[in-house]
Amino acid sequence: MPAPTLPADGNSKQKVRSAEVGTDILKALAELTPSTSLSRLAEHVQMPASKVHRYLQALIASGFAEQNPATNHYGLGREALRVGLAALGSMDVLKLAAMPLSDLRDELNETCFLAVWGNRGATVVQVEAAVRAVTVVTQVGSVLPLLSSSTGLVFGAYLPARETADLMADEMQPGAETKTQATFATIRENGLHHVHGLLLPGVDALSAPVFDALGRIVAVLTVVGPTSMFHADEHGPAAQRLLAASRAVSWRMGYDA
Repeated sequence: MPAPTLPADGNSKQKVRSAEVGTDILKALAELTPSTSLSRLAEHVQMPASKVHRYLQALIASGFAEQNPATNHYGLGREALRVGLAALGSMDVLKLAAMPLSDLRDELNETCFLAVWGNRGATVVQVEAAVRAVTVVTQVGSVLPLLSSSTGLVFGAYLPARETADLMADEMQPGAETKTQATFATIRENGLHHVHGLLLPGVDALSAPVFDALGRIVAVLTVVGPTSMFHADEHGPAAQRLLAASRAVSWRMGYDA
């Protein structure tokens, strides 16, 4: 895959700047997808249309941009799409969440864990335990219920219904469907969920979703602690730190809310 040959400038600093301009135009093409006119693109990047056109010709020649001959609009080319797909394929939520999860534990000194959706439901895949005598033990490999854990409820709020239908049927109490759907709607509105002793008496939990570049939920970050020491308030400082961590991981996964 050849690199795009951008308009040449006189010295190394200008060449770096030239590469930056080319990158800005590629980003703008992505933001204005699926296609855009030259005038709109130039306005978006705040550059003269003649300069943008010059860069576009270089990007088209290397396959990073293309022009529709019927409309004369520009869009991302085959090579740009290949790079984007390669970047998506290299993203590993466990790897990207490791440092934010550890930092969250250090900030709150409560047990924090990451769960993904497995074939049996919400599955704990990474745990950072609180460093103190009184803690909540959560094991890697634990499968959490859909409707009686904050982690499961967050997955339920964002996953397609077909992926949770079997567990929903197993766990749903008669007459509870309306209340459950209302809970899901509240989770989507607030961006997180808290429970007080729902799964385990005396244990509170806060959970927030992690999204990928396509806006799909790929994981849930959860903080758990004893009710006597941990305040799982959706509007409290722990919730704000959790939201910041989940949004940071989502951003690294390519999600742009």
